[in-house]
Amino acid sequence: MPTDATVETDSIASARNVHATEGAPPRRCIVTGETLPKSRMVRFVIAPDGVVTPDVKGNLPGRGLWLTARRDIVDKACAKELFSKAARRRVTPGDDLSDRVEALLAHRCLDLLGISRRAGVAVAGYDKVRAVLAPRVKEWKKGFRILFAASDGSKSGCERLHAMMPQAPHVKFFTGAELGAIFGRDRVVHVLAGPGALAENLAVEISRLGGFRAPCLSGDRE
Repeated sequence: MPTDATVETDSIASARNVHATEGAPPRRCIVTGETLPKSRMVRFVIAPDGVVTPDVKGNLPGRGLWLTARRDIVDKACAKELFSKAARRRVTPGDDLSDRVEALLAHRCLDLLGISRRAGVAVAGYDKVRAVLAPRVKEWKKGFRILFAASDGSKSGCERLHAMMPQAPHVKFFTGAELGAIFGRDRVVHVLAGPGALAENLAVEISRLGGFRAPCLSGDRE
């Protein structure tokens, strides 16, 4: 069963079409049998040595085995040997497959956030984020944005910024050091990403990561 947190992150990805997966055929989960958009799933391939390999970018060669992007689903596939059944041969998922998927998705989210910074569609720091969200600045309302807050940051600042854009996702997946590294700093507490296609793609990866990492996330897309 999905957790409340999973449902919240699902809502981010499903609220509108996303460039990365728009028009792509859905895939069937080998655990639940559900047919879902690729944006809500993780692809796996079998390496020549029989090891189950996560393919979070969806570009590795070989036949893909698809699972709903949730830790419990991946764990069930491993426990019930469903990868071997789907592949029709003995394969090895490993004991830490869910952790490996989580790490890869987290790295992908941070990569996309870094690309957003270099593209000029992400700002860091309380004052800069607040300036963008100030009532006198109306442009931000024209596009989807994501507000990040460091998981080890001050709660009061997060709440003030949250109040300025309550309808948008607020994500606390990453530490201040992880966010800071994106902006060439030791530590960053507040980041605002978007608008544009990069934010849309980032939302998909955040949604998938939310199925593996217990998030502190609020807000929804309209």
